[in-house]
Amino acid sequence: MRVGAIASSVSALRFPIRHRLFLSSNHSHLAGSLPLRRARCPSGRRTMSEQFSSPFSSSSAPIASLGRPVDGDIEAKKPPQQHPWLIVGLGNPGKRYSGTRHNVGFEFVDTIAEAEGISMSSVSFKALFGKGFIGNVPVMLAKPQTFMNASGESVGPIASYYKIPLKQVLVVFDDLDLPFAKLRLLPKGGHGGHNGMRSVINHLKGSRDFPRLRIGIGRPPGKMDPVNFVMRPFNKQEREELDYTFQQGLAAMRILLLEGFDKSATFVNSNKSLEQLS
Repeated sequence: MRVGAIASSVSALRFPIRHRLFLSSNHSHLAGSLPLRRARCPSGRRTMSEQFSSPFSSSSAPIASLGRPVDGDIEAKKPPQQHPWLIVGLGNPGKRYSGTRHNVGFEFVDTIAEAEGISMSSVSFKALFGKGFIGNVPVMLAKPQTFMNASGESVGPIASYYKIPLKQVLVVFDDLDLPFAKLRLLPKGGHGGHNGMRSVINHLKGSRDFPRLRIGIGRPPGKMDPVNFVMRPFNKQEREELDYTFQQGLAAMRILLLEGFDKSATFVNSNKSLEQLS
């Protein structure tokens, strides 16, 4: 009788403790948001955590929001905050410059915004500005409205205010020294005589250690002044080639943010133009 009484008492004590692990109906909406621990009890049976683990959780940390550790573990720590990427397209504002060679940076950012559903309607830091995601990576898109030669007046303050590491500031611009519609992704470098890039470097405290995507616009024909050439629009064939290049660049951006710089650079720098494929 004494052993039976003790067993009965233990059973009576254990049931309320086990029952408290269930969420009440008033809080059942929280179940999908709680990262649950996938552990097995010594008997090999599935634990409560395994039965109610959320498909949206990428963590195996114990339930921290219940205010106590699970299975003796320390409460889960918050993941480190992820810095956004800043993707800047260089160009000149206004209808006069729209669609010209000097504005391919603007057009490329527009391509990203349209493909990823990011609104560029707000104005901030002297730029048309948008925030969104590529995959699960936060991004900021910017088109400085300062005119090309003063682009850094926009880029520098954005990077500083949001504390964006320079390795995550990607600047996109036109390049006379690359064949038309050719892309080149580099981890760092100088301005190469490009006044927009010169301004960006100056406003990033002289640092050149940020990635850049160069879009080739070709050399001016004959003895045409390069200043006049970069202000020319594209003909129909050039526009088709450039649209293809933008799609290649968009794929490269997704690789860059989701898989890393090296894979993206390999993809970009080994890609063939539409003309080469035809």
